[in-house]
Amino acid sequence: MHATCSRNYLSELLRCRGQGQWQCQCPYQLSPARGMTRGRSVKDRSKKKRVHALEVATERWKVLSKVLTVVDALKKEEEHVTPLKRLEILRPQLGLVKPHKVAHFVRRSPHLFEVCRDSRGVMWAGLSPQAEALVEEEARLLEEHSPTAAQYVTRMLMMSVDRRLAVDKIAHFRRDMGLPHDFRTRWVHMFPEQFRLVRLEDGEYLELVSWNPNWAVTELEKKAAASAGDANASPPGELSLPFPMKFPPNFTSYYRFRGKAHHYVKTGNTEQFQKITYLSPYAETKRLTPGSPEFDKRAVAVMHEILSFMLEKRLVTDHLTHFRREFVMPQKLMRLLLKHYGIFYVSERGKRFSVFLTEAYDGTELIEKCPLVRWREKLLQLTGYRGRMKNLGKFDASSSDSEDYLLGGGDDAVLDIESENSDDILDGCSISDDSEMDLGDTDEFCRD
Repeated sequence: MHATCSRNYLSELLRCRGQGQWQCQCPYQLSPARGMTRGRSVKDRSKKKRVHALEVATERWKVLSKVLTVVDALKKEEEHVTPLKRLEILRPQLGLVKPHKVAHFVRRSPHLFEVCRDSRGVMWAGLSPQAEALVEEEARLLEEHSPTAAQYVTRMLMMSVDRRLAVDKIAHFRRDMGLPHDFRTRWVHMFPEQFRLVRLEDGEYLELVSWNPNWAVTELEKKAAASAGDANASPPGELSLPFPMKFPPNFTSYYRFRGKAHHYVKTGNTEQFQKITYLSPYAETKRLTPGSPEFDKRAVAVMHEILSFMLEKRLVTDHLTHFRREFVMPQKLMRLLLKHYGIFYVSERGKRFSVFLTEAYDGTELIEKCPLVRWREKLLQLTGYRGRMKNLGKFDASSSDSEDYLLGGGDDAVLDIESENSDDILDGCSISDDSEMDLGDTDEFCRD
């Protein structure tokens, strides 16, 4: 068959050449078949909707996450000291490519990490006295935050279909929710009245023990009740509360739904969406029809609730997509996040995207900061990072300006953001139980 097609194509070329009309054409141009259409990437669909302030917040988180990765690795070592060579196993987690080494990364934060050579010439790395003090403070803050984190985990179990979630999946939220480092071994057994650890054929799960009606109330309902002075909690059912929305100045957007282009400016067609009643994330979902407006709006409510549980009100989008089945969310979750741009903001910096709850931010800063967030800010100050970034306008997913700073690149030690069109990405994750995955709507996830 291929030989016949090739001969036909050659015959056509020779015929055209004999008529003096020879012109090189591709086979599909010689046939009436329609050419292949090109789909637009997420970046192409939303590159005009970037929010400069939240891109700055994304870059700041990238720097912090890289530093936390090294700190976590050193905390696991005896005396918090290890040969510098051993830290090279962190290269994939830090997203470093040759010729950059973890040693360069460590040396760029002398207030956090100390490097010395022993009598045999072996280089060692350890935590500085300031970093040691911060490690002790973090342990105390994580202990104090444990009841709140346990409540949020319990509420996630209450939202799930089977009232249970895989421990491996919850592990991805460890840093984002402020779960302690030993949550797999000790913490999961500290709240037996709320959940228990069960072992099934495919792994370990946290399972709900008792339903707390006072916790089956969304964060939106709590805020509405507080402003109205109503403290009575009603059983989970249909809700009509609008979602807070925040747009950048002079925002105009088009989006395509079911083949038709829709246009809204701040409060255009979004008003119709806000008027749709929807089921509470804690209510049964058996009567919902996938693809219906009610189904999609409940999915928005679930994502809003989960993001409200996070310390920084942001998540890597992969962490949401891996819970589609458990929380009954649509297959094309990224499309829903991008469509409801005023509620969520997706930062598309490279291979891995982050989603923000826009109402929780005022510019680059969180409106409400818990003690653990303030602790992270103190850690960030010891890196010398001051929240500014240079040359952020370059579309280069292989390197980042935060890497240039932390690895010694750039002209100075100050990072300065001058454009919001960056596509860098952080590949940082801890080497234990909160690894982050590459972007993609799949149901695979990293395991320890």
